[in-house]
Amino acid sequence: MVLEYERLNTQQKILIVTYYWPPSGGSGVQRWMYFAKYLKQLGWEPIVVTVDEEKASYAVLDTSLNQEVDNIRVIKTNTREPLQWYSFLTSGSRNKGIPQGEVNRTSIFRKFAAYIRGNFFIPDARKGWVPFALKAARKIIIEEKITQIITTGPPHSTHLVGLQLQQEFDLNWLVDFRDPWSDLFYNKELYRSQRTIKKDLYLETQVLRTASGVLTTIGGKLHEDLKLKAPLQNLYALPNGYDAELMQSVEAKPIQDVFHVVYTGLLTHNQPYDTVLKVLNSISTPVPIRLSLAGTISPEIRSEIQAEYPKIEVVYHGYLSHKDAIGLMKSAHLLLNFIFLGAQNQMISGKLLEYIATEIPILSIGNPDSEAGCFLKQGTAATMLDENDTNAILDFIQIAVTQKDSIRNTFPQLGEWSREALTLKLIFVFEGKTQV
Repeated sequence: MVLEYERLNTQQKILIVTYYWPPSGGSGVQRWMYFAKYLKQLGWEPIVVTVDEEKASYAVLDTSLNQEVDNIRVIKTNTREPLQWYSFLTSGSRNKGIPQGEVNRTSIFRKFAAYIRGNFFIPDARKGWVPFALKAARKIIIEEKITQIITTGPPHSTHLVGLQLQQEFDLNWLVDFRDPWSDLFYNKELYRSQRTIKKDLYLETQVLRTASGVLTTIGGKLHEDLKLKAPLQNLYALPNGYDAELMQSVEAKPIQDVFHVVYTGLLTHNQPYDTVLKVLNSISTPVPIRLSLAGTISPEIRSEIQAEYPKIEVVYHGYLSHKDAIGLMKSAHLLLNFIFLGAQNQMISGKLLEYIATEIPILSIGNPDSEAGCFLKQGTAATMLDENDTNAILDFIQIAVTQKDSIRNTFPQLGEWSREALTLKLIFVFEGKTQV
């Protein structure tokens, strides 16, 4: 595929404005880290404007990701933002208390903090980065005569950089929504006033209507909602993928003396994990059941799981490097995923694509008729089930248990979801050659 594209390549430069960049860890960094990696391999010259990691509000770090993009030109800037102070006040750490996936409202202080965050920092609490990113981006556009630019959010304040630049320069500006903006599922928990909601929607609409095109990780209902805000805009569904090079480099080492269940990533109380764990705790198997957890999972949730499901051996691996997380996935007999409540139609996570690439059976809990649910149905041993469908959950797990050494989850045309293949589609969008 690289050789096929290089015959068409025009050696264009592209400016990527992204808050998340290595050594930031987590899923938010990987989309454009990999796009940049393969843009470079396909002959383009990506230039990145990001925040200095010493000043950034990064919840987790993964220094191993630096090697993926060590040949990419990166401009790092200062920033001023309140999230580190919020984190320190709520957790005693500059990074530990940075919100992820849910809003903690367990005390009067936390409710007040949520109100401040939701109403005084529009569109988000990282908007203090905007003037620094804008200054750096403006300079590099002039120096390098750049006409292609991408802004990616969250944080969606990043798009305000693109909005200003579009008014100053003649740009082909793509906006990337990794998650929704004003419709994000946990916004309703931030005690937002009607004035705040109106202002946030206005900013989103301005960005949507001004950009040259809009990328999302999913189509369907999300695109329908965006079309109501920007009827004339070109929308492109370009999902997250898996890195074929990394996947092939990690050896599969299944554990034989247990039935090994793995969950990686962020786990919160806003995800429906109880039914699956109850089923796992209740079934009889020839070997013990081990549940391996890796990622950002609070001590409260881990303690709750260990107390309520005593028949399951729970092993918490902490936050793993991306490569080690892939290794853990490949050691499993069953991979678990839980869709955030309220976000059923808003995203297909990159983790699901990596799960699929391992060929391990996948049990995801969410809306079976969602975009992610329909996508998973293509696999031979993958499914999305409603949290209340206990019998179907039990049946799927029992099949995985009885066939644990032989069952594989094969997926049609898997190569189309590799990071390289998706980057080629991205290039075609920039060049106006296709819609995805």
